[in-house]
Amino acid sequence: MNSYSVRTTRLHWKKLALVIIIIAIGILLAAILAIRQSYIHNLQPISGSQKAQLVTIPSGSSAHDIGVILEKDGVIKKAWAFEWYIRNHDLRDKLLAGTYALRPNQSVSEIATEVTKGEIATNLVTVLPGQRLDQIRKALNNAGFSSSDVDYSLNPDLYKDHPALIDKPPSANLEGYLYPDSYQRTTNSKSESIIKASLDQMELHLTPAIRQGIAAQGLTLHQGIILASIVEQEVSKADDRPVVAQVFLKRLQQGMVLGSDVTAIYGSIIANQTPSLTYNSPYNTLINKGLPPGPISNVVDSSLKAVANPAKTDYLFFVAGDDGVTYFSHTLDEHQALTKEHCKKLCNQ
Repeated sequence: MNSYSVRTTRLHWKKLALVIIIIAIGILLAAILAIRQSYIHNLQPISGSQKAQLVTIPSGSSAHDIGVILEKDGVIKKAWAFEWYIRNHDLRDKLLAGTYALRPNQSVSEIATEVTKGEIATNLVTVLPGQRLDQIRKALNNAGFSSSDVDYSLNPDLYKDHPALIDKPPSANLEGYLYPDSYQRTTNSKSESIIKASLDQMELHLTPAIRQGIAAQGLTLHQGIILASIVEQEVSKADDRPVVAQVFLKRLQQGMVLGSDVTAIYGSIIANQTPSLTYNSPYNTLINKGLPPGPISNVVDSSLKAVANPAKTDYLFFVAGDDGVTYFSHTLDEHQALTKEHCKKLCNQ
């Protein structure tokens, strides 16, 4: 090959390399522009709706965590855009936990301002987990609703066609069916709107999977909620609840008493008696076999899931220790030994 050909070939490859570089830069710039446009687009309001959505941001949530919550609750378009905005504006250390009333017609910038200034929703009525119906009635009274309004709103006949109550026996009240959460109220709100919102939340948690899982245990949905309320009261750790549910289900299958202290206490309280393990009521499962007549409190998702999907264990006993640990056992002797070792204060109260 002569020198001319060599020079021509080199020139050709240089031109080709230059073209490739130019194309690559062009693609890169186009990609950057597309990402920027997508980012700007996702900073805009998700819709024109002015309907406020209550969004709860737990303590310790990162920008990523909050973005996921906001996207899931339908107030922003994309979680990553929120996260980028927070990072670009150096707001990561200014995010504040709380329950916020946010609207889909707010931009990411406006939502970020509320979340970093802690502009939490103040017109809220909170139904706490594990509350009895009488405690919920008191909470509604304390929130400013009149006694007559509250009593009227707790009449289950008002909601007889609500999907959350399809399987509730006609004679049963709303005990166990009011899902715990914080609910928005206005100056014109009646407590009926809070009850309706709580039932709506309960229906969201009574998913087909939950309903099918409870049925697979040989229980009606109402019976499943009864058992979930007992699990709710017995243990607070979500990881313990499927095992506790397994214990109670096995006891039911074997015709044993459930032996739940919390049911006995509930029975005495609703009879206006001093809380007692010995008061003989239909709710006292230390005395009576089978499930009590109704739920003993409201429930959260983990208790419903525990009953629908109990642990694959075969325990018959458990005891909550003074150290906050729940100890499970197969035999009465094991149970008594664990109780003696780990439950010296709680079990002697």
